[in-house]
Amino acid sequence: MSSSVDQRRPSLPGPHTPPGTDPAGSEPVRRFPRRMRDKVAGAGFLAPAVLLVGALLLVPFATTVYRSFFDDRRVSGFAGFDNYTLFLNDPVLTRSIQNTLMWVVGTVVLPLVLGLAIAVLTDGARWSRAARMVVVLPYALSGSAVAVVWNFILNTDGAANQALKAFGLDSFARGWLLEWPGNTLVMILANTWQSAGVAVILFLVGLQTIPRETIEAASLDGAAGWRQFWYVVLPQLRTVSVIVVGTSLVNGLKSFDLIWVLTQGGPGRQSETLAVSMYQETFLALHPGAGAAVAVVLTAIVLIASWLYLRRQLTPKGD
Repeated sequence: MSSSVDQRRPSLPGPHTPPGTDPAGSEPVRRFPRRMRDKVAGAGFLAPAVLLVGALLLVPFATTVYRSFFDDRRVSGFAGFDNYTLFLNDPVLTRSIQNTLMWVVGTVVLPLVLGLAIAVLTDGARWSRAARMVVVLPYALSGSAVAVVWNFILNTDGAANQALKAFGLDSFARGWLLEWPGNTLVMILANTWQSAGVAVILFLVGLQTIPRETIEAASLDGAAGWRQFWYVVLPQLRTVSVIVVGTSLVNGLKSFDLIWVLTQGGPGRQSETLAVSMYQETFLALHPGAGAAVAVVLTAIVLIASWLYLRRQLTPKGD
């Protein structure tokens, strides 16, 4: 009786039983490593996001790159780099690059400077809430709505020219949207009117996170006014400035709706940026190969510019 019970009872490992082996003394017990299980679990959680990004971003981009090496016939033939040489030979695309560079500079510098100035001036003021509301409200509008408002202002018979004539400044009245580079500059101003709001919000958040002890210490050391702002406040807003410049850079490079509603890239395609040229070539001129090449160049500019800026700003000092 006792022998049968002993046979059913599992034997315990003895003091000389090697770890990871079956107590009966047969084969080692094969266990899935914990580190490998964690990697498999992490891959399972990341797989939906990776598949979504691949399906919506990477696959279309790869298709666009592939299409850019073919010509514009219905039955496309391999064209090599012919579509990319248009940037050197086509004056429309050359002007588009010039306008894009103007947009980049304008949409980065103006929101940064105005957003920082408004945030500093309205931080802690009694009328700060009303001022913030006035500045931030345009950011809630779509680009098309902003374009409609500014078309009412910048039209030949619009509010701007009417106001100039009312004050006897007829010589300053002009077709704001009909002459290059004036049309590009006023559209950059319109974009700044909309985009400065988000810069104000970010800089206000950054100002509120600055420890008051640093401001008090600077005041005790004799730093006040401009010196205090330049040497104490501004360095602590570096991270916020990186975010503002990065978002402004990307938004400036891909601006489309405001330009399209105001001028449709005209007159004579003089106010086009690369984003508008991509649409013009692909859907209106029915040149899908050239449009794909423009899209690839625009994407490369956005990625390279963003990488260079972020790498420069986020690299620790001394590296």
